[in-house]
Amino acid sequence: PRSLTAREQKRFLRAVERRPLARDRAIGRLLFYSGVRVAELVALDLDAVPISARKGKVKVGSGKGMVSRTIPLLDATARDAVKDWKRERSGWPGADTPALFLNRRGGRLTARAVDQLIDEIALDADLVDEDGHPFVSAHTLRHTFATNLLRSGVDIVVVAELLGHARLDTTRRYTLPTHTDLEEAVGRLPTDQ
Repeated sequence: PRSLTAREQKRFLRAVERRPLARDRAIGRLLFYSGVRVAELVALDLDAVPISARKGKVKVGSGKGMVSRTIPLLDATARDAVKDWKRERSGWPGADTPALFLNRRGGRLTARAVDQLIDEIALDADLVDEDGHPFVSAHTLRHTFATNLLRSGVDIVVVAELLGHARLDTTRRYTLPTHTDLEEAVGRLPTDQ
């Protein structure tokens, strides 16, 4: 599992903001700030992401293992992106359907289309491997969400609940320490200098 570094996260979010479609900005922000799986994202209906001036939430109806959960959406940029998309969506084909994210023909957006969008954002952010292939995916963003929470001191049980994991071992795999984490830990040891 790989999560984005702080610098890579900033580059990703800047690239999300440069997307011309409000839909794409909402997708990038929701994946980053909610940790939903790509299949859960494309299954969302309009009423599953209620937004107010100060709060929002993502209601995942039936995730992996048919577990439903609600994820608070407190980041203002993510809430604004969803509000912008909901306004723009009203003029799209398929606006009369319940699907939150639509394709240009009015159907529900597919997981494959989201994967392609994340690849485009990663390329724009120059988040590529040595062969020039993007290394960011919706799953990378899920790992990043979990890692950010754990590194900020959130209990692993809470993170597991937000991710929809039934077992803590699954959540623990999302947050394996990097080499830099190990160096920082050893660097905290007292010295005689």
